[in-house]
Amino acid sequence: MSSAKERIAKPKWLRAKLPSGPEYGKVRTLVDENQLHTVCQSAQCPNMGECWSRGTATLMILGNICTRACSFCAVQTGKPTELDLAEPPRVADAVAKMGLKHCVLTSVARDDLPDGGAKVWAATIRAVRYRNPNTAIEVLVPDFKGDFKSLDIVLNANPNIFNHNLETVERLQRPIRKSAHYQRSLDVLAHAKSREFPIKSGIMLGLGEKEAEIRQALKDLASIGLNVLTLGQYLQPSKEYAPIDRWVTPDEFDNWKDEAHKLGIEVVESGPLVRSSYHADEQSDRYSKQSKLPQASG
Repeated sequence: MSSAKERIAKPKWLRAKLPSGPEYGKVRTLVDENQLHTVCQSAQCPNMGECWSRGTATLMILGNICTRACSFCAVQTGKPTELDLAEPPRVADAVAKMGLKHCVLTSVARDDLPDGGAKVWAATIRAVRYRNPNTAIEVLVPDFKGDFKSLDIVLNANPNIFNHNLETVERLQRPIRKSAHYQRSLDVLAHAKSREFPIKSGIMLGLGEKEAEIRQALKDLASIGLNVLTLGQYLQPSKEYAPIDRWVTPDEFDNWKDEAHKLGIEVVESGPLVRSSYHADEQSDRYSKQSKLPQASG
């Protein structure tokens, strides 16, 4: 394991863009005025400055308290105190005001709800679609405990891209994700693929994974027909979370990108600061389901 000193001293390639510009202020105002949550803030994303300055944000539904306590994630954990049924139209309104051509929605895990929040997910997708008929919608969902009935509620709302993160290699699932399972995540992705949705997933590097384990994870994702992959450096939110095992160099990220391409994964974003929704709008044109979008009525 890396020493505490090494973990604090970030290498030069991990310098994120600082928040600035009118678009950053516009996004912050929209989030605040619509009483929304973003994973950018809750998960301490290092790209918030860059993305918000480009006028984009990943909106997080179903509150900001997660029922799971993954050891990599900075989102607050505990017993949720809210189920805001008026949230979907506010999300749709924010998407419209930001003028997004590609919208990324995510959520906390809501294991306290019988359907894991699937009905709110579906209502949000439909509200965004109704208000923004030409906007591609990417969903980054939890695993719904592997319940395909709940998963189908989300898929029946017809998002354009289905994203669920594997997060790490199989051996590290229990210490890092705790309540999730490697095969369950693959099954969730495979189910969406079986329904002809473009599927996307992400893995963090720097948690102690071995080269052979990364390669196996890429093979497993490629075997289910993954369309889009993100690979990024794990960053420890605070000392209470899993420590950083190593700083992965840009060259290694490039090598894994090449390997993923050779396995048949067509779109790969790979680099130290890459996160699940990093440059998601640039992937939209190729892997959206625009031809299957229902037309807004009224």
